[in-house]
Amino acid sequence: MSEETPGFEEKPDVPTGADDADPKAADSSKEGEAAPTGDAAQETALLAQLDQARTALNERTADLQRLQAEYQNYRRRVERDRVAVKEIAVASLLTELLPTLDDIGRAREHGELVGGFKSVAESLETAAAKMGLQQFGKEGEPFDPTIHEALMHSYAPDVTETTCVAILQPGYRIGERTIRPARVAVAEPQPGAAPAAKSESADGDTPSDKDTDAPEQG
Repeated sequence: MSEETPGFEEKPDVPTGADDADPKAADSSKEGEAAPTGDAAQETALLAQLDQARTALNERTADLQRLQAEYQNYRRRVERDRVAVKEIAVASLLTELLPTLDDIGRAREHGELVGGFKSVAESLETAAAKMGLQQFGKEGEPFDPTIHEALMHSYAPDVTETTCVAILQPGYRIGERTIRPARVAVAEPQPGAAPAAKSESADGDTPSDKDTDAPEQG
């Protein structure tokens, strides 16, 4: 029998380096496993901030577009008011000149528009026309109460509707705006005038001359 040394026990073989494992390496592996979770949270936060920035940008863009529309409307109103004020001023000035233009017209009718007076008168009429003044009113045109003012009235057998038979004072307008109606004498058809007779048929027979007898029943 072999003798055993008291107090000595054999230990199992342990692989070399098993007990020398670095604990820091284990900790770093754990941190590597937790890292993806932190990146996802950071990405979510960035996306939320991006959405907020886009929302703010859309709101500011809408505000800018609204301000631009209001500014354009303001400019149009100012331009419209400016044109209206100009038209009113021009109309007021030309209205004051109408009596002078009437005098020029009467002098022309009587053959008194001669010499230097003629040149001055024609220059004044040219300047008024450049400012947009237009004369209207002619004999024989239908009476229109929106642009004519009837000062005299009569009946005439040769008219079929109320007609201007004489222009007592011409009318004036600026564009579509009438600054003075034409003052006229009008004539209406004779009251109770018989309507024109109907023309005869092409064969010269009147409807009463035609045979209206019904065909005999067989």
